[in-house]
Amino acid sequence: MAEAGTLHDAFIDELRDVYDGERQLTRALAKLARAATAAPLREAFESHLQETQSQIERLEHVFETLEEKVRGKHCNGIAGIVDEGKAIMEEDFDESTMDACLIAAGQRAEHYEIAAYGTLIAWARAMGHDEAAALLQQNLDEEKAADEKLSSLAEGGINQRAADAAHSGDKDPVGAGTSATKRRPAKAKAGRRSLVESRGE
Repeated sequence: MAEAGTLHDAFIDELRDVYDGERQLTRALAKLARAATAAPLREAFESHLQETQSQIERLEHVFETLEEKVRGKHCNGIAGIVDEGKAIMEEDFDESTMDACLIAAGQRAEHYEIAAYGTLIAWARAMGHDEAAALLQQNLDEEKAADEKLSSLAEGGINQRAADAAHSGDKDPVGAGTSATKRRPAKAKAGRRSLVESRGE
């Protein structure tokens, strides 16, 4: 009978999951930045992309401190969140609404990572992996700051502009449904790629 796995085994498994998730997000954040129309939002995504690259390096250092091979395990949770983000970018929303939706997509990823890092830090401390815990804490702090930045941008005007645009058509006497906010060009929704098909990007 095979020996049962330990908390250390679960920790390494979760670490590999997060490592893969961060690597997936480097690609996703670049796409979110390109899709954003508000300059502060685009800059926030670009800034966090740089942070994410540093986070990957810290995770590699964590593997080294534990004398474990640097290797990822496909993160289904982040893959699903990334796939949802791609679907949002294919929608025909006005610019302010698209920015509001991009913030929502980004925060879904941040909240997933915050939960994952919180668990890893707790386990690392319980097992006495203090150096690993400190490195993971740096990543967690950056994820929390990124989440707060996105909330600030949403509450600082993006959500309100999207809300104003949502009702601007009600005041159109002709009923043509014209919007005060420039609409993004429509994208074909047919043939939307599945999660499996999009992993190779």
